Amino acid sequence: MMDAGGNSLPSGPDGVKRKISYFYDPEVGNYYYGQGHPMKPHRIRMTHALLAHYGLLQHMQVLKPFPARDRDLCRFHADDYVSFLRGITPETQQDQLRQLKRFNVGEDCPVFDGLYSFCQTYAGGSVGGAVKLNHSLCDIAINWAGGLHHAKKCEASGFCYVNDIVLAILELLKQHERVLYVDIDIHHGDGVEEAFYTTDRVMTVSFHKFGDYFPGTGDVRDIGYGKGKYYSLNVPLDDGIDDESYHFLFKPIIGKVMEVFKPGAVVLQCGADSLSGDRLGCFNLSIKGHAECVRYMRSFNVPLLLLGGGGYTIRNVARCWCYEV
Repeated sequence: MMDAGGNSLPSGPDGVKRKISYFYDPEVGNYYYGQGHPMKPHRIRMTHALLAHYGLLQHMQVLKPFPARDRDLCRFHADDYVSFLRGITPETQQDQLRQLKRFNVGEDCPVFDGLYSFCQTYAGGSVGGAVKLNHSLCDIAINWAGGLHHAKKCEASGFCYVNDIVLAILELLKQHERVLYVDIDIHHGDGVEEAFYTTDRVMTVSFHKFGDYFPGTGDVRDIGYGKGKYYSLNVPLDDGIDDESYHFLFKPIIGKVMEVFKPGAVVLQCGADSLSGDRLGCFNLSIKGHAECVRYMRSFNVPLLLLGGGGYTIRNVARCWCYEV
């Protein structure tokens, strides 16, 4: 298949060309959590630069996300938490110590310049991707700035302030009876699991390091509650897991989930801190091994939202996400 310029277009292993919407805001790389903080939004800009240099942007619809509004964020988050995020600045934080403690903002989740617009930007990309998928305007939507899976309804957690994933899934539920969430970040996808723990319309599946490791949740016995019982699935793993062992678990589990749950759409959180050599991670996945999960997920031909997440050895994060595109 050729594009207008006569270049051959990428197609899947089945020869079917996927239409891809890619969300990117050039400002995103300018946000800075502070000196010594492992989370560096600059990695999103590095990924984008690689995509540009490999000539991949011309094969996708490149979109600047529409910033999420207060009312969009309040579809999941508490009003008072959202207005706190909107108002807090590095200059005023000293006067709001009680609020900072209440909303868990400070150490891991610092107040930095432009914090709220950063949240609006990364959430806007994920919700925008869900809207595109809902209107069948693409087969795959990508937002590497998203995937911040630890944020809770009323508090920040683990470098995450707003849970863009929950917001995107809520958007997908307008159009789809069932949505599957899969998380290959090294950390447990606790914020997303918690949000949908009692519903059978969203199934959450998380592969993560378990045992004396943040956030400490994600036991194999945590399976959901009430109507949501058996719709949460946790795969707790030890240090050092490699590609072969990871796929030995990932493929049969996801294959069975797809067969039984039959989701109308899938959200895949592609946290790259599960790669070998990550600054905060302890797994031993190669970039190819990590990307094989994306390839496998794509092989089901179900509308797919790809999101970023963790990843703290940033040159590897950019390589990984570029390769996955």
